[in-house]
Amino acid sequence: MKKLLFTLLALPFQLLAFSQTDSSHLRISLLTCTPGDELYSTFGHSAIRVTDSATGYDIIYNYGTFDFGDPDFYIKFGKGNMQYFVSVAPIGEFIREYQDDKRGITEQQFQLTSVEKLQLAAALRTNALEQNKFYLYDFLYDNCSSRLRDIVNKHANSPLVFKTILSRPVTFRNMIHEYLDKGNQPWSKLGIDILLGSKLDILVKNEQAMFLPDYLMKGFDSASRAGQPIVEKKSILLPVGATKEAGVISPFWVLSILFILVAILSISNTRGVNRFFTVFDFLLFLIAGLLGILLAVMWIGRIDTVCSNNYNILWALPFNACMAFFINKQKAWVKKYWLAAAILQVLLILLWKWLPQQMNTALLPIVALLLLRYVMRYKKVPA
Repeated sequence: MKKLLFTLLALPFQLLAFSQTDSSHLRISLLTCTPGDELYSTFGHSAIRVTDSATGYDIIYNYGTFDFGDPDFYIKFGKGNMQYFVSVAPIGEFIREYQDDKRGITEQQFQLTSVEKLQLAAALRTNALEQNKFYLYDFLYDNCSSRLRDIVNKHANSPLVFKTILSRPVTFRNMIHEYLDKGNQPWSKLGIDILLGSKLDILVKNEQAMFLPDYLMKGFDSASRAGQPIVEKKSILLPVGATKEAGVISPFWVLSILFILVAILSISNTRGVNRFFTVFDFLLFLIAGLLGILLAVMWIGRIDTVCSNNYNILWALPFNACMAFFINKQKAWVKKYWLAAAILQVLLILLWKWLPQQMNTALLPIVALLLLRYVMRYKKVPA
């Protein structure tokens, strides 16, 4: 009863704090952009808008900018050493870019005091300075969405409280798959599942989910501080334009057809077929081996951990890059290698669903294909 009485007595003072005249003339809001067609835009985007009604100042702070023209771009990308930076643009330029791409923009206007707005605007300006604007980008834990959550939270006079925005337990990979499936990008999904390891398969905590723009928007929709919602008003700044979806052939079926054709040819023992498989097996093992080397290098060499503990290395065996040059060698150790590799593929298939990493089902035909060719190579070496 005392707690209820205290709450009722305190309520007018809380409301008064939020209703005081705003002398800052600032309006600060979160912009959430819908996904685009390109892989880098598949997950959407977030930015902060700052408007000054007294000066007509209306700009966007964008933490998702990178220099694709950097001559070391691919080396930095491979190492996970991507330097993103804060860029500033007029609202009109920002809207035109997304209008041209037929992408929508939702705006959430923050309910902040005059002091909080001034603090946040000053922090954004400081972040955008040349000496401060760069930061080490981490797709899962420190990106253009999570930085916005953190800077708003840091400069609010009381901590933000976020309600649960996840309806069920999910992993980072589940959340990424959600967008790739919606974007009809099964080949990109396959590539990501090959390159990114089991660290992607840990359960996501509530605030960690805000690494994706849509979930950041959901987070602010539910957020409050000092008992008041942080979002004062929500509106559609730019509706989603009409898009034309193109059909994409599933990699599972493409790779399954390849496996079936190779299996049929493997039955034959003609000279022409044998010559074909000399070339085919060389390329198959070389490509799988080089991919395995790439996975090992990214596992060991990246600054972040998204490529570590990658179980795809069980089928993309790095040793295959060397063994491709020994496919016709009639040596006992070569025969033992084909047998060991074949056994490993059988174990991988049997344990597929119980691995600590969620494996892409489109890889099953590839694993079966490797198993088949290991067995055929094993049979060709005399005991």
